[in-house]
Amino acid sequence: MDDKQLGQLSKALGVGGKAQEHKKRELPAPDGDFFGLLDTVTDEQRGVALQVREFMHAEVAPIMNEYWNRDEFPRQMIDAMRPLDLLRKVWNEDGTRKADATVMEGLITLEACKVDVSTAVFFGVHAGLAFASVALGGSAEQKAEWLPKMLDLKAIGAFGLTEPEGGSQVSQGMRTTCRRDGDAWVLSGQKKWIGNSTFSDFTVIWARDEDSNEVRGFIVRAGTPGYNVDKIQGKTALRIVENGLITLTDCRVPDADRLQEVKGWRTTADVLRLTRAGVAWQGVGCAMGAYELAVKYSQDRRQFGKRIGEFQLIQNHLVHMLGNVTSMFTMCLRLSYMADHDLMQDEHAALSKVFTAARCRETVAAAREVFGGNGILLENGVAKHFADAEAIYSYEGTNEINTLVVGRAVTGLSAFV
Repeated sequence: MDDKQLGQLSKALGVGGKAQEHKKRELPAPDGDFFGLLDTVTDEQRGVALQVREFMHAEVAPIMNEYWNRDEFPRQMIDAMRPLDLLRKVWNEDGTRKADATVMEGLITLEACKVDVSTAVFFGVHAGLAFASVALGGSAEQKAEWLPKMLDLKAIGAFGLTEPEGGSQVSQGMRTTCRRDGDAWVLSGQKKWIGNSTFSDFTVIWARDEDSNEVRGFIVRAGTPGYNVDKIQGKTALRIVENGLITLTDCRVPDADRLQEVKGWRTTADVLRLTRAGVAWQGVGCAMGAYELAVKYSQDRRQFGKRIGEFQLIQNHLVHMLGNVTSMFTMCLRLSYMADHDLMQDEHAALSKVFTAARCRETVAAAREVFGGNGILLENGVAKHFADAEAIYSYEGTNEINTLVVGRAVTGLSAFV
């Protein structure tokens, strides 16, 4: 090969003089939205997403590691979040959903999770599960009492469904009971993993009627006698979320605080269906945040005289991560569109949860690997994503249960035991 041919080959491979010029060029900012999917949504949706992005970097990022170490939720963040008026981007004043509610909710979740999944969980519990319970199951009087305060973040809600002995099977094996006693109901049992419950103004408690065996919902106000919340300690994921173990010991709740329009488990299922897409979005945001941190680190960190982003194996990690993030983002955007147009079935949400949770887990592991030993330090960000991915993988339907939901849909045969 002569000198001319060698020069052409070097040019094609990007080595030599051109490579030196390339090194001097400004490096691209990390961007997990490689296909420009945010450009396909409405101006309002994109504007809200960017507002949340700014809020997360200004208000949450500076304090999240401190509160992670404290195993505590920063209550002052609620006041800081109030001016964003996020609930009114999803819900109307009367408790009905906006036409694009699921897409909007997804983008809010995405931007929050890129920085801190726990913040998105707080919002999802209050603005999703608790709000939807009152909106779908409450009487006109109950909606008038609670929804305006919830929209303004003046009253914070929690959602008590999961039990110590029942996660996936709680629909069939709910052990928390209620019985009518005059003009009140007596609730007994326990609920576990209940986010926001340590500081919420009320918790929606789902219980099985001892007489009819039907599921009923109750607004249990903080401080009600017989209602006790112990904060769950020692978590390795979502440490900023305050999960409670609720114990109900002959807890008397007036009939006026029974959700009057609950139609048994069907209402509970409707609430879960409304919010299920949001958990898939958590996986997208968590993975995208980890990917962007890994890209930035690869541009800054030097080993053997080079930025580690110049090594082929690191680029292989990043490209694989980006493929995951892009496919997850695309799937969830379509899922939310389907939900907003009454096209989504349970199996669609289940497939999205299965896929995004697994790909999130894979992506954050690769991101942590890009950081090497520095990846286990909280200060570098990726360790928190790595830990939080484990919670996303497990809650709101384990991957095994969601897999069987999808399997039943595509084969017409049930593999549930």
